[in-house]
Amino acid sequence: MKNVVDNRFLAIFAPQLKYKLKFNLMNSYETVFILTPVLSDEQAKEAVQKFEGEITAKGGKIKHSESWGLRKMAYPIQKKSTGFYYLVEFQAEGNVVADYELMMKRDERVLRFLTVKMDADHLTYADKRRAKAGATA
Repeated sequence: MKNVVDNRFLAIFAPQLKYKLKFNLMNSYETVFILTPVLSDEQAKEAVQKFEGEITAKGGKIKHSESWGLRKMAYPIQKKSTGFYYLVEFQAEGNVVADYELMMKRDERVLRFLTVKMDADHLTYADKRRAKAGATA
């Protein structure tokens, strides 16, 4: 009798469960990367557009992108003590992130990068930070 009930339950709710799982494949990520300071502002913007284009071309969505400008680093990297800092928040599948990071590793304009998966607390903090920055601007 129990198998009959389980089968009925699956027959009724399985299509709905598949539908929900289909749209939960995209995770939220945040990448901070440092570009070499020898680039002009136009070249730096072109590099950022290239990286954002890679995400959107593979089916991801850019949620937020911001430039932190030219900043001094804590220690020299490749004999450079400053760099252009950028933050990109996006939604994508895991394989998109792997391809994105591979492209950044191969690009000589990128000194360092770090990509993290955003959890619920991180998402709420990022929204508050953007709202605060928007209010002061």
